[in-house]
Amino acid sequence: MPRVIIVDDHPLFRVGLSYALKALEFEILAEAVDGADGVRRCLELRPDAVLLDAKMPNMDGLEACRQIHSSLPEVRIIMLTTFSEAALVQAAKDAGAIGFVSKETEAPRLADMIRKAIDDPNFTYFPKIDLPKLSNRELEVLKSMVLGKSNKEIAKELGLSPDTIKDHLENVYRKLEAQDRVTASQRARDLGLV
Repeated sequence: MPRVIIVDDHPLFRVGLSYALKALEFEILAEAVDGADGVRRCLELRPDAVLLDAKMPNMDGLEACRQIHSSLPEVRIIMLTTFSEAALVQAAKDAGAIGFVSKETEAPRLADMIRKAIDDPNFTYFPKIDLPKLSNRELEVLKSMVLGKSNKEIAKELGLSPDTIKDHLENVYRKLEAQDRVTASQRARDLGLV
């Protein structure tokens, strides 16, 4: 019977997931309320797998993942999240997670993934994130914009006219589905473009 720890700061989600996995013949060793609690419980109970929410108070899931993976590399860590930004997916991989799964995944499918992860040391599951296709010039303009430079400053830096910079930014906004500089900057960070 697979031995699992669930780490999530939302009590209803935690309890519901625990109930669903118990019904699918999993042993739930513990339910932890944040990353620090999850690390402590993993070190104490040494589960086969841990289901780890990506964003939590006190210690987020990425830091908890790093610490668990560093101390217990044999534990299979699956990140559960409502977010699917490319940067977060990559950060989860870098931290030692073997999977990145939406919280909307049905319990039987999640159970299959956990079993595969435990049985096969080469098993991984990460969603494919389609990044917007920006030209090299659009990416240059975006990076300068994220640094807080004005259109005139970017134009001078790249040897282009301010109108050309404005055109590039309009393309960037459209491709990032953003209406302004702030939204485009945040979306670029979330996607790992800058």
